[in-house]
Amino acid sequence: MRRLAARGAAGDAREVAAPAADGWDSAQARSPSPWRLIGLCAIWDTGVFLPSAAWNGVSSGVERRRLNEAKKLSSVQEVQLKRFEVTRPQGLGNKERGRVPRMARQPAPPWVHAAFLFCLLSLGGAIEIPMDLTQPPTITKQSVKDHIVDPRDNILIECEAKGNPAPSFHWTRNSRFFNIAKDPRVSMRRRSGTLVIDFRSGGRPEEYEGEYQCFARNKFGTALSNRIRLQVSKSPLWPKENLDPVVVQEGAPLTLQCNPPPGLPSPVIFWMSSSMEPIAQDKRVSQGHNGDLYFSNVMLQDMQTDYSCNARFHFTHTIQQKNPFTLKVLTNHPYNDSSLRNHPDMYSARGVAERTPSFMYPQGTASSQMVLRGMDLLLECIASGVPTPDIAWYKKGGDLPSDKAKFENFNKALRITNVSEEDSGEYFCLASNKMGSIRHTISVRVKAAPYWLDEPKNLILAPGEDGRLVCRANGNPKPTVQWMVNGEPLQSAPPNPNREVAGDTIIFRDTQISSRAVYQCNTSNEHGYLLANAFVSVLDVPPRMLSPRNQLIRVILYNRTRLDCPFFGSPIPTLRWFKNGQGSNLDGGNYHVYENGSLEIKMIRKEDQGIYTCVATNILGKAENQVRLEVKDPTRIYRMPEDQVAKRGTTVQLECRVKHDPSLKLTVSWLKDDEPLYIGNRMKKEDDSLTIFGVAERDQGSYTCVASTELDQDLAKAYLTVLGRPDRPRDLELTDLAERSVRLTWIPGDDNNSPITDYVVQFEEDQFQPGVWHDHSKYPGSVNSAVLRLSPYVNYQFRVIAINEVGSSHPSLPSERYRTSGAPPESNPGDVKGEGTRKNNMEITWTPMNATSAFGPNLRYIVKWRRRETREAWNNVTVWGSRYVVGQTPVYVPYEIRVQAENDFGKGPEPESVIGYSGEDYPRAAPTEVKVRVMNSTAISLQWNRVYSDTVQGQLREYRAYYWRESSLLKNLWVSQKRQQASFPGDRLRGVVSRLFPYSNYKLEMVVVNGRGDGPRSETKEFTTPEGVPSAPRRFRVRQPNLETINLEWDHPEHPNGIMLGYTLKYVAFNGTKVGKQIVENFSPNQTKFTVQRTDPVSRYRFTLSARTQVGSGEAVTEESPAPPNEAYTNNQADIATQGWFIGLMCAIALLVLILLIVCFIKRSRGGKYPVREKKDVPLGPEDPKEEDGSFDYSDEDNKPLQGSQTSLDGTIKQQESDDSLVDYGEGGEGQFNEDGSFIGQYTVKKDKDETEGNESSEATSPVNAIYSLA
Repeated sequence: MRRLAARGAAGDAREVAAPAADGWDSAQARSPSPWRLIGLCAIWDTGVFLPSAAWNGVSSGVERRRLNEAKKLSSVQEVQLKRFEVTRPQGLGNKERGRVPRMARQPAPPWVHAAFLFCLLSLGGAIEIPMDLTQPPTITKQSVKDHIVDPRDNILIECEAKGNPAPSFHWTRNSRFFNIAKDPRVSMRRRSGTLVIDFRSGGRPEEYEGEYQCFARNKFGTALSNRIRLQVSKSPLWPKENLDPVVVQEGAPLTLQCNPPPGLPSPVIFWMSSSMEPIAQDKRVSQGHNGDLYFSNVMLQDMQTDYSCNARFHFTHTIQQKNPFTLKVLTNHPYNDSSLRNHPDMYSARGVAERTPSFMYPQGTASSQMVLRGMDLLLECIASGVPTPDIAWYKKGGDLPSDKAKFENFNKALRITNVSEEDSGEYFCLASNKMGSIRHTISVRVKAAPYWLDEPKNLILAPGEDGRLVCRANGNPKPTVQWMVNGEPLQSAPPNPNREVAGDTIIFRDTQISSRAVYQCNTSNEHGYLLANAFVSVLDVPPRMLSPRNQLIRVILYNRTRLDCPFFGSPIPTLRWFKNGQGSNLDGGNYHVYENGSLEIKMIRKEDQGIYTCVATNILGKAENQVRLEVKDPTRIYRMPEDQVAKRGTTVQLECRVKHDPSLKLTVSWLKDDEPLYIGNRMKKEDDSLTIFGVAERDQGSYTCVASTELDQDLAKAYLTVLGRPDRPRDLELTDLAERSVRLTWIPGDDNNSPITDYVVQFEEDQFQPGVWHDHSKYPGSVNSAVLRLSPYVNYQFRVIAINEVGSSHPSLPSERYRTSGAPPESNPGDVKGEGTRKNNMEITWTPMNATSAFGPNLRYIVKWRRRETREAWNNVTVWGSRYVVGQTPVYVPYEIRVQAENDFGKGPEPESVIGYSGEDYPRAAPTEVKVRVMNSTAISLQWNRVYSDTVQGQLREYRAYYWRESSLLKNLWVSQKRQQASFPGDRLRGVVSRLFPYSNYKLEMVVVNGRGDGPRSETKEFTTPEGVPSAPRRFRVRQPNLETINLEWDHPEHPNGIMLGYTLKYVAFNGTKVGKQIVENFSPNQTKFTVQRTDPVSRYRFTLSARTQVGSGEAVTEESPAPPNEAYTNNQADIATQGWFIGLMCAIALLVLILLIVCFIKRSRGGKYPVREKKDVPLGPEDPKEEDGSFDYSDEDNKPLQGSQTSLDGTIKQQESDDSLVDYGEGGEGQFNEDGSFIGQYTVKKDKDETEGNESSEATSPVNAIYSLA
């Protein structure tokens, strides 16, 4: 969890476009225009200078000193500038795992950087004159000094300037006047000095190459642009040439020269084959900075492709290809055996002599190089040697600048960016291999084109004031300074007694209107030049305010804020600040006024809210402006997202809860890896959280919650680590090749945040099961190299799978193949068996050996067999399959069997004997002396004598009893005579047969069973099972035709199992949890109906019916009577009425009704006045004195019965003498109470007594009657 202290980066104290209340203007929000950034700036606690008011093109003030010189930043501003740098947090995982700072700063938008620079200028930048005042020209836009153009497009040379009056323009070409009117192709844009050269009607762009300079002139002076060197881009064709094959000895160095045609700008060089395949580069083969291709040593595989140099030209977007080089490598080992590439000593294995390094570029042991300040220094060392040398870089007498130095091209190049004078010195590269090392020293000299120390600034003076222009620059060699005025050398200008030149400074004393001009300072050395324009303007101008009046500025509490008041005047006015119209000037304490007049509030507090007035005064008058400052609470994330670690497929929630000023609109958004987060269908964004469903590997990264308002923002960042399956291992390499082993090495893939626990090595061979991968071995996750034990005569190919807690990686790409030499088998096939498939044969089978146990070609098997214990000679046969059938064998005879493996290299070890048997025949004898004993009505026990073993003619599997139900002892009962069997495995003499039907006649036979089948049957035995209990009555039905009776019907049992004696019915009444007394009824065997007379119309009945024999009652069946229609009500009444909550509720309702009655009695006895309105808003008339004030008297006599509540015998309400009943004020007596007991009838004006009397016969219900009806 970390919080980013980039408060204000969203709004950045920017002015919110609030309604201009009370005549106050609000500054623009979001992207202020550059002209309005200087007006008011806020310096936030992050050190970001933020725009907060308008600016109309001039700085907010000038120095009080008469000599106008450029100032450096104050120490406070330098500290703020350093704080503005941001740190980017790193993520977790094994890619750049590192803790992210808890507090980090978020980069501000680009316009904020611009605002920051404008705010710096407001403290001490160049002075500008409002455009409505006269002023000399100023160049505002121009082309770069080295202007390269595309020959296919029109040429555009930019030059724009401002001034009052508007300047006119003219150009020079090669220091001579360029007459635009004489060339029809050349034109100048309107109100601009930009040149357009049009080639649509023909012409060659090269004719216009040269050095151009623009002059902008009005009556107050002339401003000059830089000298613009115009060049046309060139992409010449490669010269045609026929290249002979390059012949080189294997191991020797080689340089393939590119020599691209000279282009403008220089082309980008890269090497490819003629088939447009890129040339793979490494520390042995690489491209130099000059475009040549260097081979530190040539290998035979370098001959497999050709080499073509390609040049890509920037402006034309074309690629030109040189004719390809073809290599012919002479070698002592002509076969490019892939296994030698992985040999630990590849060069000696191929007969290449090892040698010490030598430099291919640069030549010799020392060289020198010059670089200009601010450019990149590129040092390069390319060495040859066997083995390929390694390159290391050092600086003599010091360390390499770690913040600017980086290594390129496999450490063969050292690049130092933004070179300064301290980077000069001696550098050396060290090339080394196991044969030795050499070094090359490079002396680096840093020169410098001119760069500014003090660039001249525009000078604005009042008549009689003094001032100076300063032009200071540095360089190596030291640059010279030349002054010009209005484009002419100062020496040839008319003399001016008020002007004095002192080297790099021009001093003006007692200036007058005639001193107005534009001065140029040109400083140059052999490496370049700088040209700057600065005008001198003499004005008498009273103070004026340059920002909009009455602005509304909203800022955030506790931030540092600076209020600028853009103004202009000549002489330079004095600026003072006041708050809320108070007379004292604001300076000191929490306020600080800068020399340019800006007011800084060091820490904004609530009491700083108010109206601020700035007053500018000079000898010609004064001007003032006001700003209303509102202070808002900061936006804060008080519950930040936490770092989380999640497995793939789970759900993650990131919290982000925010406090903000309620008057500001809050927006909460999310970033992922500092980019806007796309909320897809797997994500759900809420006001205070972000939920990710089904987390995937791509969801890993940093998540930033951005809570922003119009004025500020707060950020909090958390890192989500997703545990995923590891990436596949890569770059498998075989080394230490031996006859029965090899070393396999691999580079682990990314573990995706879950440590790798195991590696599984698999192999595939292309002879027996091509394309099928088998597990070879398993290794812990801490190793990446293993020695693999191999079998002879296998063409191996390996791959590796990584495993972590989440799962397994995809298999790596296969390694190169490696074939081991052959050998005799070291084992024999397993699972050898001998079994007969017929009575006169024996089939011998075995599991064939796989590729790793074959050990050689033409794997075959020698099969041997002989009868056991006969000492006869072995029979043998050679088989290529996995089975052999021996014919003409005796029945079920034991055999000794041997199966031996053999290949072209020899036989395997002598095998062990395995006992097998020839085929079986059916048994010849049946069990004898079979005895049956009845155990109960459903089971019998059997006993028999075993048969002789020679009659089994095979392996005895079991004795088996076949039995069937012959008939039932009940007359006219049909039975199924389907045969059933009971098995008794092994050599047993007794057993039990169960699940028989009672009261039945059975027959039984027994047989012997072997692998072939059943033997002959024994004599048939008969037995009878005794009587048992019957099965349950069938189709028991309960019907209730009315509330008084219940009809029962049933069918006879499916299996009586004896002589039926009758039925037993048991039934009981129940109601909810209450159960009545059980009643028992006995019926005759023939009765299948019964009617029950109900004694309780509310209760239900539960019936249990069973049949019985003399043995006892059988299985019972249970049914319940249907529920009566009012059973739900009855159950609820029985259950709810006893509940405590129901009793309490009823008491509360009764109490409520009682209170309502008391209130009605009190109201009637006390009386009261209530406003009354007719439903149709009929106005109250003055006739009735009780209605004059819109009310009526509600009093009544004490102890008088309720009016209108007495009901006559005929059901009508009898009207009493009193007319002030509530009924009298309802329409048609429809007043009623709603569900909560409140009266919902409408009060109306009291009806006329005649009308009331005329309606006495109609029924009207009073509120009290309604209460009685409820009770």
